[in-house]
This record gives sequence, C-alpha cells and structure tokens, in this order.
Amino acid sequence: MTAIIITVLALGIVVGGILLLKKSAKRFNLTPEQLEKIKQRNEALDKEDSKD
Repeated sequence: MTAIIITVLALGIVVGGILLLKKSAKRFNLTPEQLEKIKQRNEALDKEDSKD
C-alpha cells in the first residue's frame, strides 16, 4: 500500500511539473529591429563557418 501511495505522489509531482512548465512557457515578442539583428548575426556566423 505504501509503495502505491509513493508511486502516485511521484507521478503527480512529475505531471504537475510538466504542466507548470507548459503553462508558464511564453513566446518571445521581438521587435522588427531585434529580428533584423538576429538575422544579420546568423548570416555573419554562416559566413564564418563557410570560411572554415
């Protein structure tokens, strides 16, 4: 009986943690300027990688 209670509590903690993470996850709201900077940085990194 004790093992069943411990198992149920452990599963509840794991599922609760997953649901909490899912609920608190947000998308980034980036401005167009930030998106442009990210794009430029990625292009620069790609050029560096292609040189190597």
